[in-house]
Amino acid sequence: MSILNNPQLIKELAVIDIICALAAMAGYYINPATTWLLVALMIIIDIVVFSFDQIRNLKIQRLSKSIDSILFGQNDVLITDCSEGELSILQNEISKMTIRLKEQSDMLLSDKVKLTNAIADIFHQLRTPLTSMNINVALLEDEDITYEQRLEITRKIYKQLDRIQWLVESLLKISKIDSKTAEFKSENLLVSKVLNKALEPLLVPLDIKDINLEVNVVDEAFTGDLKWTVEAIGNVLKNCMEHTPNGGMISIECKETALFTSIIIKDTGEGFSEEDLPYLFERFYNGKNAGKESIGIGLSLSRMIISEQNGTIVASNNKEGGACFEIKFYKNII
Repeated sequence: MSILNNPQLIKELAVIDIICALAAMAGYYINPATTWLLVALMIIIDIVVFSFDQIRNLKIQRLSKSIDSILFGQNDVLITDCSEGELSILQNEISKMTIRLKEQSDMLLSDKVKLTNAIADIFHQLRTPLTSMNINVALLEDEDITYEQRLEITRKIYKQLDRIQWLVESLLKISKIDSKTAEFKSENLLVSKVLNKALEPLLVPLDIKDINLEVNVVDEAFTGDLKWTVEAIGNVLKNCMEHTPNGGMISIECKETALFTSIIIKDTGEGFSEEDLPYLFERFYNGKNAGKESIGIGLSLSRMIISEQNGTIVASNNKEGGACFEIKFYKNII
């Protein structure tokens, strides 16, 4: 933009010139010699005002070009030409805005990448049981199979359907927590009640594997949501059961302090490899000792649920062997 097209500058110069002209006319009647002095002064003032406006105009042009560059995707533009004055305040505010917009853009890009990866993982997890079901359905079409074989194939199909249903339900729960739409009640819960409900669907599998269950819980309590907490602890217990050999043991102990209530779950399985420990609670992560049918979202869901209830969960290896999970529900916000 040409500086001569600036209406504000033209008005300023016009006002100054009119004042100087009136002063020159008045000075002519008092002392004619002062007229030329006032005219010279008017010219000097015009030059000074013009120069300052020229400098300000150049800064505005640079600022405008920087904003255009940012709008067209150039993220490495920095607005750092700062000095005292109103223009400096504007520069600082625009600089803050551009930094914030860049942060939001990076977050959106990161979310898109995570969503793409999650969709790919979900497709991969669903493809395995669906492929198995297609094979089994094709086998059912064979008229030569026996009744017992047909029952066995049907049983496998139901097993795959249960796996798909569990996967979909777990992903929906994760999605609710991610989107902050999951509702968590805040009620006083007895640890014994939570454990009883979490262990209920596992009692038969534990009995089949002849796994000894040792529970050392009295009347410890914490604040949380019963349904969600049962889901979280149930996933941890299921993980321990799957990695504990026949005839092994799972122990649960609890303690309550003025700061937190902790639940410690141990098993006599193979434990974790050191390189897997930092990633055990990552979504869709399967460690070296993961089972063939492991999906890798159970522990991730557990951590999300526990974290939403002002809690933490940590995994480690027992000195005597096996895995150890320590869950803490804090009584104050941490």
